[in-house]
Amino acid sequence: MIVRGEPVPDDWAERWKRFHVPVLVGGRLWVRPPWEREAVRPGVHEIVIDPGQAFGTGTHPTTRLSLELMLELEPRGSFADLGCGSGVLAIAAAKLGFKPVAALDSDRAAVAATRVNARENAVLLDRVERFDLRREAPPQADVVGANLMRPLLLRVAEAMTEQPRELIVSGLLDHEADEVAAAFGPLRERRRLSDRGWTALLLDERA
Repeated sequence: MIVRGEPVPDDWAERWKRFHVPVLVGGRLWVRPPWEREAVRPGVHEIVIDPGQAFGTGTHPTTRLSLELMLELEPRGSFADLGCGSGVLAIAAAKLGFKPVAALDSDRAAVAATRVNARENAVLLDRVERFDLRREAPPQADVVGANLMRPLLLRVAEAMTEQPRELIVSGLLDHEADEVAAAFGPLRERRRLSDRGWTALLLDERA
């Protein structure tokens, strides 16, 4: 095997930043990296996420679609972010008015990144900790956001002992959405958003 190295361009740091741009979600959430400092309109919640943490900045369709669905909910009661990554959903939930807010992930680095990002965004997350959804039943909450892959979402559906009032599931390829929606019965699909082959679902307890 032959391994060849390529010189790193002198402007690599600036090139890297070009891949991480701000995104306005639903006209109400402005998710940006720290170096973008454009003024935010009144009524828009700003969420600053350092992409150097490498757990998502809110621009990927799975996260952005989850945020769009969150904006359709009345921000009351508790919120649990399952597989929190960089903490985007949990931070957004806290800024919108959900309380208490829990952020859970099996990855130590994700938990650490969420704590840092929450502090940088001046929000209080009531519970930020490691949690293995493959082995433990998810905690009860009024609203749950689960941006996970299909196998783990199916595991969560099987292990969930008490249904939330509303559930946002994302991380799904378009063709996986119907199977996962059915797995979370008796919750019913209320809304479906798709972008670039990815789907997010809003499920609730209404018949």
